Amino acid sequence: MNTFSEKIFNIKSEEGFEKNCMQLFEFQMDNNPIYSTYSEIILKGKTPKNSNEVPFLPIEFFKTEQIICLTQKIEEIFLSSGTTGNQSKHLVSDLSVYEKSFRKAFQIFYGDITDYCILSLLPNYREREGSSLIYMVDDLIKNSTHPKSGFYLNNYKEVSETILGLEKKGQKTLLIGVSYALLDLAKNYPVKLKNTIIMETGGSKGKRKELLKEELHKILKEAFGLDNIHSEYGMTELLSQSYSEADNIFKSPPWKKILIRDVNDPLSILGIGKTGGVNIIDLANMYSCPFIATQDLGKIHEDGTFSVLGRFDNADVRGCNLLVQ
Repeated sequence: MNTFSEKIFNIKSEEGFEKNCMQLFEFQMDNNPIYSTYSEIILKGKTPKNSNEVPFLPIEFFKTEQIICLTQKIEEIFLSSGTTGNQSKHLVSDLSVYEKSFRKAFQIFYGDITDYCILSLLPNYREREGSSLIYMVDDLIKNSTHPKSGFYLNNYKEVSETILGLEKKGQKTLLIGVSYALLDLAKNYPVKLKNTIIMETGGSKGKRKELLKEELHKILKEAFGLDNIHSEYGMTELLSQSYSEADNIFKSPPWKKILIRDVNDPLSILGIGKTGGVNIIDLANMYSCPFIATQDLGKIHEDGTFSVLGRFDNADVRGCNLLVQ
């Protein structure tokens, strides 16, 4: 793995983040023709002094442009689960950077992967090639090394029996899935859990009436006797995940930062507690684009955590449940 990515994944402070961020901004301006052209229009000759001042590329560019730095090979193309056929394409030149990002983030937030059995209510990678989420879950399943780890989509009886067996043994288990599948499991196989984390990856778009996240979590908590439901926040255009242990409050790894932009003045960054558009700096995106203006709405809390509150009204329908269509 290259030296720059090694520095990114060893960031220990806000100062370290800022230093690497601004170095990566310069690299992008020199090597990413789409980002540099866009930034020059936005900056009008000004030079950003910190991460709040760098231009954020609208995420829609990933649908229409080849977002990749010059001279970089394409090792993998991750595709979004769009409904219009107009999918976002993330051109990944070094899969080892993605693997380092999600493996280290999992370790930061959940500990040693080999302590877990990983159960997935998602299609496997052969059924849905091009999904960055499924690529990650497939890798976590393999690295858990537990014999029961695997993909169980639509096999609700089998996954329920597997969970019961693991619970009896006191095995730490992570069940990760699309929301509609978790709801089906909750309806048909409710059971009180003690050693199992349930993590949802998205709403019920394209499958059934959309539930508010609070409603979804309430149903799952009641069915499984849990105090909290976990959530994963990532997207095709990123190489880093954020995780929530409860109440839609997300934490990010040290190489990822969330900023909130004013919906009426997209170049203005808002302060703590204000609702606006979610901008993301993902330093793992070193060879595509680390500075992205998403179509999500959110706010940042005093302790640096953040909440996702919804989507812009004109945003495309996007959700992990579309993976299974």
